[in-house]
Amino acid sequence: VAKMLQASIRPMDSVARIGGEEFAIVLPNCPFDFGLAAAERVRLRVASLSIDIGRDDPLGLTVSVGGAFSPVQARPEAQQWLARADAQLYRAKADGRNRSCLEPPAGEAEAQMSMFGQSWFQTPE
Repeated sequence: VAKMLQASIRPMDSVARIGGEEFAIVLPNCPFDFGLAAAERVRLRVASLSIDIGRDDPLGLTVSVGGAFSPVQARPEAQQWLARADAQLYRAKADGRNRSCLEPPAGEAEAQMSMFGQSWFQTPE
């Protein structure tokens, strides 16, 4: 999974395991639409993986993705940024898993809703 994550991002991006089965991907200078495309690319690639664990049927995987954005000038603390992304991750899990839930960039007045694969986007309440 880690190798697939690394292969799914740009050279300037970073992937890190933050614990257990959770990974973080940092996408600097990333517009919202690109973040959405990256999240979906990762989600779909993970869903296409088939892992042989010595049983008759290979193991299939899915992933829930949560993301948060920040304008360059805001420079939030890493813990604040992770907490916002984590809130979106838990929304994705609560609403059925195998989804991408990204917080729109700050300053967008109304919620954005879009069915892109199994994804949706909404400003946090």
